[in-house]
Amino acid sequence: MLGYYLTLALRSFRRNRVLTALMVLTLALGIGACMTTLTVFHVLSGDPIPGKSDRLFHVQLDPEPLATYVPGAEPDSQLTRFDAEALLRDRHATRQVMMTGGGGIIEAEDGAVRPFLESMRYTSADFFAMFDVPFLHGQGWTAQDDAGRGRVAVIGRTLNDKLFGGADSVGRQVRVDGTALRIVGVIDDWLPRPKFYDLNTGRFDGQEHLFLPFSTAIDLKMGTSGSSNCFGGAPTNDSRALNAPCTWIQYWVELEDPAQADAFKAYLANYSAQQKAAGRFERPANVRLRSVMDWLDHRKVVPGDVRLQLWLALGFLLVCLVNTVGLLLAKFLRRGGEIGVRRALGAARRDVFVQAIVESGTVGIAGGLLGLGLAQAGLWAVRQRPTDYAALAHLDGAMLLLTFVLALVTSIAAGLLPAWRSMQIAPALQLKSQ
Repeated sequence: MLGYYLTLALRSFRRNRVLTALMVLTLALGIGACMTTLTVFHVLSGDPIPGKSDRLFHVQLDPEPLATYVPGAEPDSQLTRFDAEALLRDRHATRQVMMTGGGGIIEAEDGAVRPFLESMRYTSADFFAMFDVPFLHGQGWTAQDDAGRGRVAVIGRTLNDKLFGGADSVGRQVRVDGTALRIVGVIDDWLPRPKFYDLNTGRFDGQEHLFLPFSTAIDLKMGTSGSSNCFGGAPTNDSRALNAPCTWIQYWVELEDPAQADAFKAYLANYSAQQKAAGRFERPANVRLRSVMDWLDHRKVVPGDVRLQLWLALGFLLVCLVNTVGLLLAKFLRRGGEIGVRRALGAARRDVFVQAIVESGTVGIAGGLLGLGLAQAGLWAVRQRPTDYAALAHLDGAMLLLTFVLALVTSIAAGLLPAWRSMQIAPALQLKSQ
C-alpha cells in the first residue's frame, strides 16, 4: 500500500510542479538555515572529553585582599604558584595537575631545520594520564622528573614529523631556547575542542606541540602565555615568583565519585582556612570545584551570537513550516473532487489521511536533500569567517542523520492539518458539485 501511495504522490507532484517546487524550496531553506546554526552550536557545546568529563574538576581558591571582597563573588579562575604547588604536594586527589601555557624557540639536534617559534605547555606528570592523551611512542615523564626539574619533553606528532621525519624520536634531543631536552614521548593527534583545560590561550585553537615539566620551565625561566592577575598594594617585580601575589596557573584534579568530590571541596575550604590563619589569605573560604561541562558552561564557551543565531534559525524554520502548511492545505483542498471520488469508491478516511501524510513526507525528504546542500554551503560560509571556531564547522554523521529526521518530522507536522482537512471532505457534496 505504501508503494501505491508513493506512486500517487509522484503523480500529484507532476501535476503540480510549481507548487511542489515551492514547498520543497521552502522546507529546504528552513532546514538548511537551521542545520547550519545547529551544527555550529553542536560543535561548540560538545563534550571535549566524553566518558571522563564528570570526573575532572577545575579548582579555584580566593587569595585576594579583603578590601575588594564581595560576598558570594566568583574567585579568580587561576591559582598562585604557591597554592598550586602546595595542592600538588598534598596530592589529595586521584590525579592532579598544575599548568600554564608558554612558548619558545625550537631547534633540531642535527640543525637540519631552521629554528622556529612553537607553543608549549608547562605542566606536571599526571597531565597525560588524566586527560587521556594518546601516545604514538614512549610515554609521559614521571613525578621524579617534576621534582628533579628533569630536562625532558613530550612532543606532538606534527612536531615529530617536522624534526625527525616521523621516526620514533624517544631518547633523542630537542633544543628549546638553547637548552637540550630529552624526548620521552611522542603523542598522537590530540586536539580537544574546546580546549577546556586552559581557556586563556585560545578556546578553539592554540594547539601546543611540546610539553615539559612546569618545574623545568620555571628553572629555565621560559616565557609564559595566558592571563595573569596580580593583587595587593606591594609592587611585584616577578609575577612568576613562588610567593608573588599573582594568579596565573590552571589547576585540575581527577576524582572518582561525588563523595570524593565533596571531600576534596572540604579539603580546599580547610586549606583556605589554614592560609587565612597563617596570614596569607584575608577572605573567608571561597572555593569552587567544577566539572568540565559545568566549567565550560560557567565560562560561556559557546559565544552569545551563536546562541542568538540558533534561535533565529529555529524561528525561520517555524515560518517555513507555517508556509508549507498553507501550500499543502491549498493543494489538498484543490483536489477535493478526486478525494471525493476515492471516498465514494470505498476509500476510508484513514486511507485519505495516510495518503496525504505520505505525500507530505515525500516533500520533506526532497526538502531535506536540498536543505543538506544548503547547510553544507552555509557551513562553508562559516568556515570563511575570521573566528577561532570557524575551522570546526563541519557536518558529522550525527548531524547528517538529524537533518533527515528533521526534514521528515517537519514535513509530516506540516501535513497533519491538511491531511485532517482532506479526510473530512464529504464525498456526496464533492460529487454533486462536479
